Amino acid sequence: MILPNGWGKGTIEDIAKVTSGGTPSKSKSEYWELGSIPWIRTTEVQNCILNSIDTKVYITKEGLNNSSAKLCPKGTILLAMIGQGKTRGQVALLQFEASTNQNSAAIILKQDYNPEYYFNFLLSEYENIRNLSNSAGQSNLSGGLVKTIKVPIPPLPEQCKIANILSTWDKAITTTEKLFATSKQQKKALMQQLLTGKKRLLSTSATDGAEKAVETGKAFEGEWEDVKLGDVGKCLTGLTYSPNDVTDEGTLVLRSSNIQAGKLSFLDNVYVSSLIKDELRTRVGDILICIRNGSKNLIGKSALITNQAIGQTHGAFMTSFRGKYPELVFQLFQTSMFYRQVNKNLGATINSINTSDLYKFRFYIPKDEHEIVKIASVLTAADKEIELLNAKLAHFKQEKKALMQQLLTGKRRVKIDNTEAA
Repeated sequence: MILPNGWGKGTIEDIAKVTSGGTPSKSKSEYWELGSIPWIRTTEVQNCILNSIDTKVYITKEGLNNSSAKLCPKGTILLAMIGQGKTRGQVALLQFEASTNQNSAAIILKQDYNPEYYFNFLLSEYENIRNLSNSAGQSNLSGGLVKTIKVPIPPLPEQCKIANILSTWDKAITTTEKLFATSKQQKKALMQQLLTGKKRLLSTSATDGAEKAVETGKAFEGEWEDVKLGDVGKCLTGLTYSPNDVTDEGTLVLRSSNIQAGKLSFLDNVYVSSLIKDELRTRVGDILICIRNGSKNLIGKSALITNQAIGQTHGAFMTSFRGKYPELVFQLFQTSMFYRQVNKNLGATINSINTSDLYKFRFYIPKDEHEIVKIASVLTAADKEIELLNAKLAHFKQEKKALMQQLLTGKRRVKIDNTEAA
């Protein structure tokens, strides 16, 4: 670790007391019932700042006194020591006094060390911290290993200034996360209302040339009808290929891994040498649907193609649905009604649905095409807002990550005025 002049280096043990918590006996109700002392588990330690509202479990004073659990002060950094998934190595900064279980190390910093600075430093060292357990020949971290983590030691004013800068980004990230969550919830509520006819939008009428439509000021009043998916389109069977057919370029074969959160992703592409028959080439307006996969949760996942033709689907594993009202049908594919029918028709031994069964899926849609277009337009606009917020969130996180790499190691210095240095 190369550090700038004026910065020291040490370990967690040099700058903090490291301890852990405990779990009161689950067989004694008096340790848990009507408890008022926050008790943090590793499931809450998720590279985050913990506020009191994040507490899920409480213990009583008697439970605290009769176990290894202990109170940790505000400013304590919790580091998860157990877990084979993403949990091990994650950190959380306590913004209130709380107790913890034995699966997290509680890092209580000594005076003149800024908790926000070291929380962000440990956050940036996630992968290195996880590797500590592997290099020591054990699958989990321990208090002893946590104490050996190497840390930079900038002067306190620099620690505080860096923490304040990163805190500004944290606030922007938190605000955007809340907006993102709210937009998703609002979209869900819109779907429940608009796709069932509980809420009717303002009706439209054709104008000159029927190229555009204008609102009439009145809500749609026309009837809705019960239709089968096969009434509005058809499924196109894709390529079947073997590993020997895979090439570095050629025909892009779309698989379930290309569907990410209702959008197409091209980070895991497979190409084959086979030529695409023009009628089977995916087109704008086609909906890709996963119909077979080792994971039950992926069956029925879909993505609407909104750009140019891009490939062909993967045989019995994916299908491309082509038909009328693609924007509305895609929204219907996101509903609980659709997934109820998926689960009802899953194969007995293989996680799959047949296209013949898919054709029989039933939906309730307006008879008036103007209303169909209007509903699809409103829900598509909500999707775009969610997508923009997600992109904004990813940008903020990337910018903060870049700043952390520079500020926390001293590669980029901050200016300290006389007030901050005092």
